[in-house]
Amino acid sequence: MLNNVALSVVMITLNEQDAIGSVVQKIREVVEPGEILIVDSSNDKTAEIATALGCRVIRQHPPQGYGPALGLALKEAVGDIIVTMDCDDTYPTQAIVELMDLVEAGYEIVSASRLVTRPRAMPASNYIANVIFARLAGIICGVKTTDVHTGMRAYRKSLIHEFEFDPHGMALPVELLVGPVSQGYKYKEIGIEYFERTGQSKLQPVPGTCWTLKRLWKWRRR
Repeated sequence: MLNNVALSVVMITLNEQDAIGSVVQKIREVVEPGEILIVDSSNDKTAEIATALGCRVIRQHPPQGYGPALGLALKEAVGDIIVTMDCDDTYPTQAIVELMDLVEAGYEIVSASRLVTRPRAMPASNYIANVIFARLAGIICGVKTTDVHTGMRAYRKSLIHEFEFDPHGMALPVELLVGPVSQGYKYKEIGIEYFERTGQSKLQPVPGTCWTLKRLWKWRRR
């Protein structure tokens, strides 16, 4: 296990009591970050479990949605390197070390793509939509990526301070990728495995699609 006090691992939680313990344990099996920061809007025991496990928990009630929660987490994180991931057991915690190493090597944003190969755990409709969104990012924004919606990324803290993003609404990870990359921040993408989630999905396909297109158009090539 690697100790790194300069690392913040950030997760947004909404009723993830069945997964939080497993995810935190898996994180600590590969790295001991300076903090595991949870922004939680649950009405189950997620926050209590996370606190008992030594996570730093910020409660956001009433729930304001994924974008505002992620925006708050990124602003509140204290690490020089911030790794975001979902708290549903879908992402490989082993990738945290590679993400962190690449930021330390000079990249300002490193994205962990679920779509380098076809993920068996992702429904076909979601897979097709994500492939289309990634291609649109190239066409509209000039950003070469295979996955604009991945929840697993590493950011240099200075990028979060410098880049002005709109946390309101959905699909914030799209803006946090195409915005900085189109402005010239140093970017790299790696491939990861993607696993079956624990618990219920909170995905809202129709509003999520609308917000994705809105954010891509915001950062269109001029």
